[in-house]
Amino acid sequence: MHCLVTGATGYIGGRLAPRLVEAGHRVRCLSRDAGRLRDVPWAGQVEVVEADLSDPAGLPPAFEGVEVAYFLMHSLGQKDFEHRDREAAANFATAARAAGVRRIIYLGGPEPPPGDRPSPHLRSRAEVARILLASGVPTAVLRAPVIIGSGSASFEMLRYLTERLPAMVTPRWVCNRIQPIAVRDVLRYLIDAAGLPPEVHRGFDIGGADVLTYAEMMRRYAVVAGLPRRFILPTRVLSPWLSAHWVGLVTPVPNTIARPLVASLVHEAVARENDLAGLLPGPPPLGFDEAVRLALGRIRTAEVETRWSSACGRDAAAEPLPSDPDWSGGSVYTDERSRPVSAPADRLWRVIEGVGGENGWYSFPLAWSVRGWLDRLAGGVGLRRGRRDRHHLRVGEALDWWRVEEIVPGELLRLRAEMRVPGRAWLEMRAEPAGPDGSVYRQRAVFLPRGLAGHLYWATVWPFHGIVFSGMARNIARGAAR
Repeated sequence: MHCLVTGATGYIGGRLAPRLVEAGHRVRCLSRDAGRLRDVPWAGQVEVVEADLSDPAGLPPAFEGVEVAYFLMHSLGQKDFEHRDREAAANFATAARAAGVRRIIYLGGPEPPPGDRPSPHLRSRAEVARILLASGVPTAVLRAPVIIGSGSASFEMLRYLTERLPAMVTPRWVCNRIQPIAVRDVLRYLIDAAGLPPEVHRGFDIGGADVLTYAEMMRRYAVVAGLPRRFILPTRVLSPWLSAHWVGLVTPVPNTIARPLVASLVHEAVARENDLAGLLPGPPPLGFDEAVRLALGRIRTAEVETRWSSACGRDAAAEPLPSDPDWSGGSVYTDERSRPVSAPADRLWRVIEGVGGENGWYSFPLAWSVRGWLDRLAGGVGLRRGRRDRHHLRVGEALDWWRVEEIVPGELLRLRAEMRVPGRAWLEMRAEPAGPDGSVYRQRAVFLPRGLAGHLYWATVWPFHGIVFSGMARNIARGAAR
């Protein structure tokens, strides 16, 4: 079939697209920025169209000839995400109906038990499902609880809480029942749902083989990961708001995403029916322990395909770099440095591409750590997003508080800051050949201030940049030589 995948730069969409190709389907990916799919391993096997679900005028070409359309976009963590998702779903539904799409497939969230007041996150998911079901196109809504897979936000939250805290005083919601599902089972259901008969038009609960409380999930994670027993004491004192801030401090998941995730955990998430399994024959879903074992195996062998931080919302759209032709002028601050390197450019490039995450930033670790904590306290992402792969980067993926904006292999790495600053910031690193056995490392930090606060910010941090950026240039050059 001819399939359209929205959200292909996100966690689920980035895994679904190549598997649809493997299943023999023809795949078109819709993205606001086609360049963000340039470096994925399967880029040459799919068609990429550039369009925005908030702009209905640009959608008809993306839906032309499509038989199955996947709605995997979610604005979680962005301002006014309910309005954005409502608008995107309505435009998606209209375009699908106009193009004669035969089926819509949507991955949503669980329905709270009757009488429970849903969190904004779950309320938005349910509203999107209603809009798509009212589209006039046969629609399958898959309602998934916590997804267990390497790199998912829910799994990273569980992993870091369990690994970092041997004893925990927890909110009462850790006693709520959940039916976690492995990401590979979610992907199988999404792919197989493309073949549902046209009369199937409804929502389905999907879940794994086990029903557990969140506390039991943490204890069983510890057993699978080979950790000592975890001690958990539930209490009424911790509200969802407080526990979300605690999650934001202990795990890589920032407050903007932790808050809606925690608010959703207040409700039990157990499948009330298993009808989809009867319509889509296949192996039974994995149990929790096996799902965790597979996820940890991917992490330990550095084979994480996508991460929760892969998605990039409209709020993070990049302004042109001040040196670009599209830049309209204004104040710009720069910090430029270069160092001769007694190693070939290819060895220097390996060091450049390996910066960040567990490898660090080659200068004044305490300063980077403090700046990361300050960013977390201000509601930003901080340093703990890390990197998907220890050695290689792709355009569009997160790298600590940066996002990879451009890569020219062997030559240039450009990062755009996503930390909380009064302006826009970039960091460029270049490797240039210099003779048969040498090279030159060039480094440029660029800051485009926003208002008086931006100018004051640069004046405040400039003395520290002299220490941090000069040390970074020096140590990267030394690292390449070693």
